Amino acid sequence: MIKEQHEVTNLGYPQNPGPVMSTVVHVQTDTVVPDHIVWSLFNTLFFNYCCLGFVAFAFSVKSRDRKMVGDVIGAKSYASTAKCLNIWAVVLGIFMTIGLIVLLALVLPANFRAVQQGMQNGRGF
Repeated sequence: MIKEQHEVTNLGYPQNPGPVMSTVVHVQTDTVVPDHIVWSLFNTLFFNYCCLGFVAFAFSVKSRDRKMVGDVIGAKSYASTAKCLNIWAVVLGIFMTIGLIVLLALVLPANFRAVQQGMQNGRGF
């Protein structure tokens, strides 16, 4: 027989006719709870109307803290609130930005014309 080969013997059935005991190990999988912290940071920097971006960032940090502690339910609750605030921050930010652009497009030309007419009439500022 070569040294690398090993002989396997059949031991047969167990000698004890009692019940076979087994061990079950439950491994808790790490549940993924999105904390939306990048989105909240973006809203804090660019769409921070009515401080919604900052408040969403605070809730995102709270969600991350709860996730690190192991409180999945609390983390999901804070993450849900942060998501809702982020959605409102984006919607209000887009509406306010479009409104500002429209306002500037309509008001500024009229003001430039009024100033130009005033300067031509000699009234100026």
